[in-house]
Amino acid sequence: MRYFVILKAAFRALRRNKLRTALTMLGIIIGVGAVIAMVGIGNGAKAQVQARIAALGQNVIMVFSGSVNRGGVFTGFGGAGTLTVEDALAMGKEVPGASAVSPEVRSGAQIMAGNNNWNTSVMGEGVDYLTIRQWDIADGAMFTDSDVRSAAKVCVLGKTTADKLFPDEDPVGKTIRIKNVPVKVLGVLKAKGASMMGSDQDDTVIVPYTTGMKRFAGVTMLRSINVQAASAEQMAEVQNGIAELLRQRHRIQPGRDDDFLMRNQQEIAEAMSATTEVMTALLAAIASVSLLVGGIGIMNIMLVSVTERTREIGIRMAVGARGHDILLQFLIEAVALSSTGGLLGILLGVGGARLITMIKQWPTLVSPQSIIIAFAFSAAVGVFFGFYPARKASQLDPIDALRYE
Repeated sequence: MRYFVILKAAFRALRRNKLRTALTMLGIIIGVGAVIAMVGIGNGAKAQVQARIAALGQNVIMVFSGSVNRGGVFTGFGGAGTLTVEDALAMGKEVPGASAVSPEVRSGAQIMAGNNNWNTSVMGEGVDYLTIRQWDIADGAMFTDSDVRSAAKVCVLGKTTADKLFPDEDPVGKTIRIKNVPVKVLGVLKAKGASMMGSDQDDTVIVPYTTGMKRFAGVTMLRSINVQAASAEQMAEVQNGIAELLRQRHRIQPGRDDDFLMRNQQEIAEAMSATTEVMTALLAAIASVSLLVGGIGIMNIMLVSVTERTREIGIRMAVGARGHDILLQFLIEAVALSSTGGLLGILLGVGGARLITMIKQWPTLVSPQSIIIAFAFSAAVGVFFGFYPARKASQLDPIDALRYE
């Protein structure tokens, strides 16, 4: 019963100065709202990055050709041309756990279809490429092993390229010209969206890698090889098997550097996630400053309240209230201020995150965990910054308090 009376007295004191109470809570409201909105932006960015990495396919290992030094300038991985078609075929046959392999060459070209033309990338791939990338055909079909062996003049169009070249008709069965070479369109891919680097994955033409090497890129070596492991648990085993196979085939002696580079989705995901986590932490830290300022505001107002209510405190002590009761009353007032501000701040943060998504089209993701942490932190701010004023009030001498004017 005594605690109910203390709680009632605390809320009665807060209602006595409604405007001051509202202004005091404003700092907490803004602080909690800013933290939730900023963390939501960071989590949204992280989720978007993870989705784009997942768009690469499942359990994908990318093997890149080595670098070459030309006049003291290194071209970077992919420029040396150290990978061969035979390397790719050997991976599919000799590496346990490798379920799909697609050799890859790339070039750019101006594509023409009737009166329309479009500059895009031409990707030479194997028949397993769409399986590796988990990319479905929207219309038509993928080229076959027979097309690869014969270096057939056939292709599959990305959605963007198909829309640019054939805006008002079905591309399947039509002929386009790539570097003045007539190529038959076998199919159109489903839209996949932007890559993790922001480029349009649908702005492409996919041809058999043999066709790309002989007719468009004019190369005899591969730029890279895409390999899919049968399961996530086998990725490390497959990656080690590829490294061992290539070192053997390329006659790389022990202690010498590899002439190839491998990356898998997990490594890319970890690197990108680390970046987004740092950004999220930075945004949350900046937003937390306003929460700290709100806590200082609570301490300031509570100290003013203790001074204003010194005679009230003295009267309460004179009629039997103990220091513990006074401490509890003022602590409850501080926690009530911060907790109510925290609840309103949650509404502000969730609403702000949705507004940012609507206006700026930025992805935001407000998780229940971030809401719980923000509310708990706001309540902790009330306890931390309210304890000193409450303790000061509880230690007042009753006689001096009654004499205070």
